[in-house]
Amino acid sequence: MSTSPDTTTAPGKDTRAAPDGQGGSDERQKLPLLALLALATAVFITSLTETLPAGLLPAMSNDLHVSESATGQTVTIYAIGTALTAIPLTAATSAWRRKVLLLTAMAGFAVANTVTAVSSVYGLTMVARSVAGVAAGLAWALLAGYARRMAPVPLQGKAIAVAMAGIPVALSLGVPAGTFLGETLGWRTVFLAMTGLTVVLLLWIFAAVPDYPGQERGERPKMLSALRVPGVAPVLFVTLVFVLAHTILYAYVATFLEDLGMGGDTDLVLLVFGAASLVSIWIVGARIHRRLRALTIAGALLVAASAALLAVLADNTALVYVAALLWGLGWGGVPTLLQTAAGDAGGESADAAQAMLVTLWNVAMAAGGVIGGILLDAIGSDSFPWTTLLLLLPVLAVVVLARSHGFPAKRPAA
Repeated sequence: MSTSPDTTTAPGKDTRAAPDGQGGSDERQKLPLLALLALATAVFITSLTETLPAGLLPAMSNDLHVSESATGQTVTIYAIGTALTAIPLTAATSAWRRKVLLLTAMAGFAVANTVTAVSSVYGLTMVARSVAGVAAGLAWALLAGYARRMAPVPLQGKAIAVAMAGIPVALSLGVPAGTFLGETLGWRTVFLAMTGLTVVLLLWIFAAVPDYPGQERGERPKMLSALRVPGVAPVLFVTLVFVLAHTILYAYVATFLEDLGMGGDTDLVLLVFGAASLVSIWIVGARIHRRLRALTIAGALLVAASAALLAVLADNTALVYVAALLWGLGWGGVPTLLQTAAGDAGGESADAAQAMLVTLWNVAMAAGGVIGGILLDAIGSDSFPWTTLLLLLPVLAVVVLARSHGFPAKRPAA
């Protein structure tokens, strides 16, 4: 997950301008919503493809004849595919036209989800999930930057927020709907439905999304130099550990709820979580301009409170739903917050900082799948919320301490 802003282009061109004929320098211009909603749908598909197994774990496990911890690695291999390829593939395709690259990435999802739907062999399923992760590495490396290039400078933040709305929609509607559909018609139908949606999106992108040139040679961001920029390292640390804490619990949420005797409530719990995530991203979108630090601290505290409830009082069904509500409120805006923090901290090295954020985000997701599987086999699912709570302590400490750079009290652009 997350994004690397693809804002550079050929010399002499204004990378922030809207497409020709849209008056990119006019601050009164309205956002190109049809094109931005296509990008939001692309974000929705990438996010849902990544997290969908979380709600389908028991059924997939039975059909593939492997344990639930092994099935959980379908999330891990996806994240590994993204983490290993986001930076090198982005560099290798930097000269490609942006629209061609986006269409190629989304076509990869159509192929991968189709193979996942028809495969009855665990190894083939893992290969398909890896291909989906590679496609995600390409997509995430250009989506936010694509959205930003469609809008004039004063509206760029809103443009990115519209595109990134696909994440909470995937969590609030996609995962619970996919879980319900999987329980009703079978998990394979869910992945086939994803293929159908992707085909529609390919046509939508072709018709409605403007094209932009790629990068000239010599414009690729330097990764190591970005780490020396004050504030970048704290943001990347928070990204790595916060996403790890979230993934350990989320990747195995169906198993966790089943062990509580709430397996039949998985879709409803995820619906509460996702609906709260939508509220969270709305609040973050409205307040991030001046409250990035406070919102990040609040998000970590809310997720920690949710983990504490699940760790101590998970035998109370009503409190499980309260925990899901707090979790969604805390987590929903995190992608936008961390992406914005990385861009602010990076300054002229923002491209490199964002590219590293993409990689670390997916490293964390891969590690969360592995660690969650180990914990499930060795201790049991009740260890998940305790582990999440423990990991959030250094997250809070770093955000609080990074008040000069990384998570300043006042954003540089504010």
